[in-house]
Amino acid sequence: MPTPTPVQHLTELGQSIWIDYIRRDMFDDDSLKRMIENDGLRGMTSNPSIFDKAIAETDLYDDALREELARDSQQPNQELFFRLAIEDVRRAADQFAGVYRDSGHSDGLVSLEVSPSLARDTDATVSQARSLWQQVNRANLMIKVPATREGIPAIRELLEDGLNVNVTLLFSVERYRDVLGAYLDALEARLAAGLPLENINSVASFFVSRVDGKLDKALEGHGSAEALTLRGQSAVANAKVAYAHMQEVMAGERWQRLAAAGAKPQRLLWASTSTKNPDYPPLLYVESLVGPHTVNTLPPATYDMLLETPLENVTVDQDVDQARAVLSRLAEFAIDLNAVTDQLENEGVKSFSDAFQHLLGRIEERRSEFRTAS
Repeated sequence: MPTPTPVQHLTELGQSIWIDYIRRDMFDDDSLKRMIENDGLRGMTSNPSIFDKAIAETDLYDDALREELARDSQQPNQELFFRLAIEDVRRAADQFAGVYRDSGHSDGLVSLEVSPSLARDTDATVSQARSLWQQVNRANLMIKVPATREGIPAIRELLEDGLNVNVTLLFSVERYRDVLGAYLDALEARLAAGLPLENINSVASFFVSRVDGKLDKALEGHGSAEALTLRGQSAVANAKVAYAHMQEVMAGERWQRLAAAGAKPQRLLWASTSTKNPDYPPLLYVESLVGPHTVNTLPPATYDMLLETPLENVTVDQDVDQARAVLSRLAEFAIDLNAVTDQLENEGVKSFSDAFQHLLGRIEERRSEFRTAS
Protein backbone atom coordinates (compact mmCIF):
# COMPACT_ATOMS: atom_id res chain seq x y z
CA MET A 1 0.00 0.00 0.00
CA PRO A 2 1.22 3.56 -0.69
CA THR A 3 2.53 5.55 2.25
CA PRO A 4 -0.25 7.76 3.68
CA THR A 5 0.12 11.46 3.15
CA PRO A 6 0.46 13.61 6.28
CA VAL A 7 -3.22 14.53 5.91
CA GLN A 8 -4.27 10.89 5.59
CA HIS A 9 -2.15 9.89 8.59
CA LEU A 10 -3.90 12.47 10.75
CA THR A 11 -7.21 11.00 9.57
CA GLU A 12 -5.98 7.62 10.85
CA LEU A 13 -5.29 9.29 14.22
CA GLY A 14 -8.87 10.57 14.35
CA GLN A 15 -8.31 14.15 13.18
CA SER A 16 -9.76 15.52 9.96
CA ILE A 17 -7.90 18.20 8.04
CA TRP A 18 -10.06 20.81 6.32
CA ILE A 19 -8.99 23.80 4.25
CA ASP A 20 -9.88 27.28 5.48
CA TYR A 21 -10.20 28.80 2.03
CA ILE A 22 -12.53 29.06 -0.93
CA ARG A 23 -12.11 30.74 -4.29
CA ARG A 24 -13.72 30.06 -7.64
CA ASP A 25 -10.51 29.14 -9.48
CA MET A 26 -10.12 26.12 -7.16
CA PHE A 27 -12.90 24.46 -9.12
CA ASP A 28 -11.85 25.64 -12.56
CA ASP A 29 -8.24 24.42 -12.32
CA ASP A 30 -9.09 21.21 -10.42
CA SER A 31 -6.83 22.14 -7.51
CA LEU A 32 -9.53 21.31 -4.97
CA LYS A 33 -10.17 17.97 -6.67
CA ARG A 34 -6.45 17.13 -6.43
CA MET A 35 -6.33 18.08 -2.74
CA ILE A 36 -9.22 15.72 -2.06
CA GLU A 37 -8.00 12.82 -4.20
CA ASN A 38 -4.24 13.08 -3.71
CA ASP A 39 -3.80 14.58 -0.23
CA GLY A 40 -6.89 13.25 1.53
CA LEU A 41 -8.44 16.63 2.33
CA ARG A 42 -11.66 16.10 4.31
CA GLY A 43 -13.63 19.36 4.24
CA MET A 44 -13.72 23.14 3.82
CA THR A 45 -14.52 26.23 5.85
CA SER A 46 -15.11 29.81 4.76
CA ASN A 47 -15.73 33.12 6.48
CA PRO A 48 -16.44 36.73 5.49
CA SER A 49 -12.73 37.60 5.38
CA ILE A 50 -12.02 34.74 2.97
CA PHE A 51 -14.86 35.76 0.67
CA ASP A 52 -13.77 39.39 0.92
CA LYS A 53 -10.34 38.47 -0.44
CA ALA A 54 -11.80 36.17 -3.08
CA ILE A 55 -14.46 38.50 -4.47
CA ALA A 56 -13.22 42.00 -3.66
CA GLU A 57 -9.55 41.49 -4.48
CA THR A 58 -9.78 39.47 -7.71
CA ASP A 59 -11.68 39.68 -11.00
CA LEU A 60 -12.71 36.02 -10.80
CA TYR A 61 -16.31 36.94 -10.01
CA ASP A 62 -16.83 39.85 -12.41
CA ASP A 63 -18.55 37.83 -15.13
CA ALA A 64 -20.91 36.25 -12.59
CA LEU A 65 -21.69 39.67 -11.13
CA ARG A 66 -22.49 41.01 -14.59
CA GLU A 67 -24.80 38.09 -15.26
CA GLU A 68 -26.60 38.55 -11.94
CA LEU A 69 -27.05 42.27 -12.53
CA ALA A 70 -28.30 41.65 -16.05
CA ARG A 71 -30.86 39.25 -14.62
CA ASP A 72 -31.95 41.65 -11.87
CA SER A 73 -30.27 45.04 -11.63
CA GLN A 74 -32.09 45.87 -8.39
CA GLN A 75 -30.65 43.08 -6.27
CA PRO A 76 -29.24 44.35 -2.96
CA ASN A 77 -25.50 43.89 -2.58
CA GLN A 78 -25.89 41.35 0.21
CA GLU A 79 -28.16 39.22 -1.97
CA LEU A 80 -25.62 39.45 -4.78
CA PHE A 81 -22.88 38.28 -2.46
CA PHE A 82 -24.83 35.30 -1.21
CA ARG A 83 -25.69 34.27 -4.76
CA LEU A 84 -21.98 34.16 -5.60
CA ALA A 85 -21.07 32.44 -2.33
CA ILE A 86 -23.84 29.86 -2.66
CA GLU A 87 -22.61 28.90 -6.12
CA ASP A 88 -19.09 28.37 -4.78
CA VAL A 89 -20.30 26.39 -1.78
CA ARG A 90 -22.49 24.17 -3.97
CA ARG A 91 -19.56 23.40 -6.25
CA ALA A 92 -17.32 22.63 -3.30
CA ALA A 93 -19.99 20.46 -1.66
CA ASP A 94 -20.39 18.49 -4.88
CA GLN A 95 -16.64 17.86 -5.05
CA PHE A 96 -16.65 16.67 -1.44
CA ALA A 97 -19.72 14.44 -1.99
CA GLY A 98 -17.62 11.28 -2.19
CA VAL A 99 -15.84 12.08 1.09
CA TYR A 100 -19.21 12.77 2.69
CA ARG A 101 -20.55 9.42 1.51
CA ASP A 102 -17.47 7.33 2.32
CA SER A 103 -17.04 8.86 5.80
CA GLY A 104 -20.56 7.94 6.82
CA HIS A 105 -21.57 11.62 6.55
CA SER A 106 -18.98 12.75 9.12
CA ASP A 107 -16.64 14.58 6.73
CA GLY A 108 -16.85 16.15 3.29
CA LEU A 109 -18.61 19.13 4.82
CA VAL A 110 -18.46 22.71 3.51
CA SER A 111 -19.27 25.73 5.70
CA LEU A 112 -21.09 28.95 4.83
CA GLU A 113 -21.50 31.68 7.45
CA VAL A 114 -24.56 33.77 8.18
CA SER A 115 -24.08 37.53 7.91
CA PRO A 116 -21.84 38.68 10.78
CA SER A 117 -24.16 41.63 11.29
CA LEU A 118 -26.61 39.14 12.84
CA ALA A 119 -24.22 37.93 15.57
CA ARG A 120 -26.31 39.56 18.32
CA ASP A 121 -29.74 38.73 16.85
CA THR A 122 -31.05 35.24 17.59
CA ASP A 123 -34.20 35.31 15.48
CA ALA A 124 -32.58 36.87 12.42
CA THR A 125 -29.74 34.33 12.60
CA VAL A 126 -32.20 31.44 12.62
CA SER A 127 -34.16 32.92 9.72
CA GLN A 128 -31.12 33.53 7.51
CA ALA A 129 -29.56 30.18 8.37
CA ARG A 130 -32.72 28.35 7.29
CA SER A 131 -32.85 30.38 4.08
CA LEU A 132 -29.21 29.63 3.20
CA TRP A 133 -29.71 25.95 4.01
CA GLN A 134 -32.61 25.76 1.58
CA GLN A 135 -30.85 27.75 -1.13
CA VAL A 136 -27.65 25.72 -1.07
CA ASN A 137 -29.66 22.49 -0.91
CA ARG A 138 -26.75 20.18 -0.17
CA ALA A 139 -26.76 17.62 2.66
CA ASN A 140 -23.06 18.24 3.32
CA LEU A 141 -23.50 21.96 3.97
CA MET A 142 -22.66 23.41 7.39
CA ILE A 143 -24.10 26.74 8.44
CA LYS A 144 -21.66 28.79 10.52
CA VAL A 145 -23.13 30.63 13.49
CA PRO A 146 -21.07 32.69 15.96
CA ALA A 147 -21.03 31.44 19.55
CA THR A 148 -22.21 34.71 21.04
CA ARG A 149 -24.70 34.60 23.90
CA GLU A 150 -27.41 35.40 21.36
CA GLY A 151 -26.05 32.73 19.03
CA ILE A 152 -26.38 29.84 21.49
CA PRO A 153 -30.20 29.57 21.35
CA ALA A 154 -30.05 29.94 17.55
CA ILE A 155 -27.54 27.09 17.37
CA ARG A 156 -29.76 24.87 19.49
CA GLU A 157 -32.85 25.63 17.39
CA LEU A 158 -31.08 25.02 14.09
CA LEU A 159 -29.64 21.72 15.24
CA GLU A 160 -33.03 20.60 16.50
CA ASP A 161 -34.40 21.48 13.06
CA GLY A 162 -31.86 19.10 11.51
CA LEU A 163 -29.34 21.57 10.09
CA ASN A 164 -25.59 20.96 10.31
CA VAL A 165 -24.01 23.77 12.33
CA ASN A 166 -20.43 24.99 12.54
CA VAL A 167 -20.30 26.98 15.76
CA THR A 168 -17.66 29.65 15.24
CA LEU A 169 -15.76 32.33 17.18
CA LEU A 170 -15.24 30.23 20.29
CA PHE A 171 -12.46 31.46 22.55
CA SER A 172 -13.31 30.33 26.07
CA VAL A 173 -13.84 26.95 27.69
CA GLU A 174 -16.80 28.40 29.57
CA ARG A 175 -18.60 29.34 26.34
CA TYR A 176 -17.66 26.00 24.82
CA ARG A 177 -19.45 24.27 27.69
CA ASP A 178 -22.59 26.22 26.72
CA VAL A 179 -22.18 25.23 23.07
CA LEU A 180 -21.75 21.53 23.80
CA GLY A 181 -24.71 21.73 26.17
CA ALA A 182 -26.84 23.25 23.41
CA TYR A 183 -25.81 20.42 21.09
CA LEU A 184 -26.89 17.79 23.60
CA ASP A 185 -30.14 19.65 24.29
CA ALA A 186 -30.96 19.73 20.57
CA LEU A 187 -30.23 16.04 20.08
CA GLU A 188 -32.31 15.08 23.11
CA ALA A 189 -35.21 17.13 21.76
CA ARG A 190 -34.97 15.32 18.43
CA LEU A 191 -34.78 11.96 20.17
CA ALA A 192 -37.85 12.75 22.26
CA ALA A 193 -39.71 13.74 19.09
CA GLY A 194 -38.75 10.50 17.35
CA LEU A 195 -36.50 12.28 14.84
CA PRO A 196 -33.27 10.73 13.51
CA LEU A 197 -29.90 11.76 14.92
CA GLU A 198 -27.39 10.01 12.69
CA ASN A 199 -27.06 12.68 9.98
CA ILE A 200 -26.76 15.70 12.30
CA ASN A 201 -23.24 17.12 12.14
CA SER A 202 -21.77 19.89 14.22
CA VAL A 203 -18.32 21.22 15.00
CA ALA A 204 -17.32 23.72 17.66
CA SER A 205 -14.72 26.03 16.11
CA PHE A 206 -12.30 26.90 18.90
CA PHE A 207 -9.92 29.71 17.94
CA VAL A 208 -6.31 29.21 18.92
CA SER A 209 -3.59 31.62 17.77
CA ARG A 210 -5.55 34.76 18.59
CA VAL A 211 -5.53 33.71 22.24
CA ASP A 212 -1.73 33.71 22.36
CA GLY A 213 -1.65 36.97 20.43
CA LYS A 214 -3.69 38.71 23.11
CA LEU A 215 -2.26 36.99 26.18
CA ASP A 216 1.36 37.26 25.08
CA LYS A 217 0.97 41.04 24.95
CA ALA A 218 -0.52 41.05 28.43
CA LEU A 219 2.33 38.89 29.76
CA GLU A 220 4.89 41.15 28.10
CA GLY A 221 3.12 44.13 29.65
CA HIS A 222 3.61 42.62 33.09
CA GLY A 223 7.29 42.36 32.31
CA SER A 224 8.45 39.89 34.94
CA ALA A 225 10.64 36.96 34.01
CA GLU A 226 8.00 34.59 35.38
CA ALA A 227 5.30 36.10 33.20
CA LEU A 228 7.45 35.90 30.08
CA THR A 229 7.93 32.16 30.55
CA LEU A 230 4.21 31.66 29.80
CA ARG A 231 4.33 33.25 26.36
CA GLY A 232 3.19 30.92 23.60
CA GLN A 233 1.58 28.44 26.00
CA SER A 234 -1.89 29.82 26.77
CA ALA A 235 -3.61 29.08 23.45
CA VAL A 236 -2.67 25.41 23.36
CA ALA A 237 -3.46 25.08 27.09
CA ASN A 238 -6.89 26.63 26.54
CA ALA A 239 -7.61 24.23 23.67
CA LYS A 240 -6.43 21.19 25.64
CA VAL A 241 -8.72 22.05 28.55
CA ALA A 242 -11.63 22.37 26.12
CA TYR A 243 -10.78 18.96 24.68
CA ALA A 244 -10.65 17.47 28.16
CA HIS A 245 -14.18 18.75 28.76
CA MET A 246 -15.35 17.11 25.53
CA GLN A 247 -13.83 13.81 26.68
CA GLU A 248 -15.58 14.07 30.05
CA VAL A 249 -18.94 14.69 28.39
CA MET A 250 -18.46 11.84 25.91
CA ALA A 251 -17.71 9.46 28.77
CA GLY A 252 -20.93 10.41 30.56
CA GLU A 253 -24.28 8.68 30.58
CA ARG A 254 -26.06 11.56 28.86
CA TRP A 255 -23.88 11.36 25.76
CA GLN A 256 -23.77 7.56 25.75
CA ARG A 257 -27.55 7.44 25.50
CA LEU A 258 -27.49 9.76 22.48
CA ALA A 259 -24.63 7.87 20.86
CA ALA A 260 -26.59 4.62 21.22
CA ALA A 261 -29.39 6.30 19.27
CA GLY A 262 -27.00 7.14 16.42
CA ALA A 263 -25.73 10.60 17.35
CA LYS A 264 -22.32 11.81 16.20
CA PRO A 265 -20.02 13.71 18.56
CA GLN A 266 -19.80 17.46 18.14
CA ARG A 267 -16.14 17.59 17.22
CA LEU A 268 -13.82 20.35 18.30
CA LEU A 269 -12.48 22.22 15.30
CA TRP A 270 -9.22 24.09 15.78
CA ALA A 271 -9.49 27.41 13.96
CA SER A 272 -7.00 30.24 13.58
CA THR A 273 -4.15 27.73 13.54
CA SER A 274 -1.54 29.65 11.56
CA THR A 275 1.11 31.14 13.83
CA LYS A 276 1.11 34.93 13.96
CA ASN A 277 4.38 35.17 15.91
CA PRO A 278 7.39 34.38 13.66
CA ASP A 279 9.32 33.16 16.71
CA TYR A 280 6.94 30.22 17.10
CA PRO A 281 7.16 26.99 15.06
CA PRO A 282 4.89 27.38 12.02
CA LEU A 283 2.93 24.23 12.90
CA LEU A 284 2.72 24.91 16.65
CA TYR A 285 -1.09 24.91 16.65
CA VAL A 286 -1.27 21.82 14.46
CA GLU A 287 1.26 19.48 16.03
CA SER A 288 0.14 20.34 19.59
CA LEU A 289 -3.55 19.57 19.00
CA VAL A 290 -3.70 16.20 17.22
CA GLY A 291 -6.38 13.89 18.53
CA PRO A 292 -9.56 11.89 17.93
CA HIS A 293 -12.87 13.65 17.37
CA THR A 294 -11.17 16.84 16.18
CA VAL A 295 -10.83 18.86 12.99
CA ASN A 296 -8.06 21.29 12.12
CA THR A 297 -8.94 23.79 9.43
CA LEU A 298 -5.84 25.26 7.83
CA PRO A 299 -5.20 28.28 5.62
CA PRO A 300 -3.37 27.34 2.41
CA ALA A 301 0.16 28.25 3.59
CA THR A 302 -0.17 26.17 6.77
CA TYR A 303 -1.77 23.33 4.80
CA ASP A 304 1.21 23.29 2.41
CA MET A 305 3.62 23.11 5.36
CA LEU A 306 1.70 20.18 6.81
CA LEU A 307 2.10 18.28 3.54
CA GLU A 308 5.85 18.44 4.08
CA THR A 309 5.76 17.61 7.81
CA PRO A 310 4.30 14.26 8.90
CA LEU A 311 2.92 14.30 12.45
CA GLU A 312 3.08 10.93 14.14
CA ASN A 313 1.32 11.09 17.50
CA VAL A 314 -1.80 12.14 19.35
CA THR A 315 -0.90 15.19 21.43
CA VAL A 316 -4.08 17.01 22.45
CA ASP A 317 -4.68 14.83 25.51
CA GLN A 318 -1.11 15.11 26.79
CA ASP A 319 -0.06 17.24 29.79
CA VAL A 320 -3.60 18.42 30.55
CA ASP A 321 -2.77 19.12 34.21
CA GLN A 322 0.08 21.31 33.04
CA ALA A 323 -2.34 23.09 30.69
CA ARG A 324 -4.69 23.82 33.57
CA ALA A 325 -1.76 25.14 35.60
CA VAL A 326 -0.76 27.51 32.78
CA LEU A 327 -4.24 29.00 32.68
CA SER A 328 -4.41 29.24 36.47
CA ARG A 329 -1.12 31.11 36.60
CA LEU A 330 -2.42 33.94 34.42
CA ALA A 331 -4.19 35.36 37.47
CA GLU A 332 -0.81 35.74 39.19
CA PHE A 333 -0.01 38.41 36.63
CA ALA A 334 -3.34 40.24 36.94
CA ILE A 335 -4.69 38.72 33.72
CA ASP A 336 -8.42 37.91 33.66
CA LEU A 337 -8.75 35.10 31.10
CA ASN A 338 -12.53 35.47 30.82
CA ALA A 339 -12.21 39.19 30.13
CA VAL A 340 -9.62 38.48 27.45
CA THR A 341 -11.74 35.85 25.71
CA ASP A 342 -14.78 38.17 25.84
CA GLN A 343 -12.67 40.84 24.17
CA LEU A 344 -11.52 38.37 21.52
CA GLU A 345 -15.12 37.43 20.77
CA ASN A 346 -16.10 41.08 20.33
CA GLU A 347 -13.06 41.71 18.14
CA GLY A 348 -13.80 38.61 16.08
CA VAL A 349 -17.38 39.71 15.43
CA LYS A 350 -16.17 43.18 14.47
CA SER A 351 -13.40 41.84 12.23
CA PHE A 352 -15.80 39.65 10.27
CA SER A 353 -18.39 42.44 10.13
CA ASP A 354 -15.79 44.87 8.79
CA ALA A 355 -14.69 42.36 6.15
CA PHE A 356 -18.32 41.80 5.16
CA GLN A 357 -18.99 45.52 4.83
CA HIS A 358 -15.80 45.98 2.81
CA LEU A 359 -16.94 43.20 0.51
CA LEU A 360 -20.38 44.75 0.03
CA GLY A 361 -18.74 48.11 -0.66
CA ARG A 362 -16.53 46.56 -3.31
CA ILE A 363 -19.56 44.93 -4.95
CA GLU A 364 -21.20 48.37 -5.07
CA GLU A 365 -18.07 49.77 -6.74
CA ARG A 366 -18.18 47.01 -9.33
CA ARG A 367 -21.83 47.82 -10.06
CA SER A 368 -20.86 51.42 -10.75
CA GLU A 369 -17.95 50.34 -12.94
CA PHE A 370 -20.18 48.03 -14.97
CA ARG A 371 -22.79 50.78 -15.46
CA THR A 372 -20.13 53.23 -16.60
CA ALA A 373 -18.61 50.70 -19.01
CA SER A 374 -21.99 49.98 -20.57
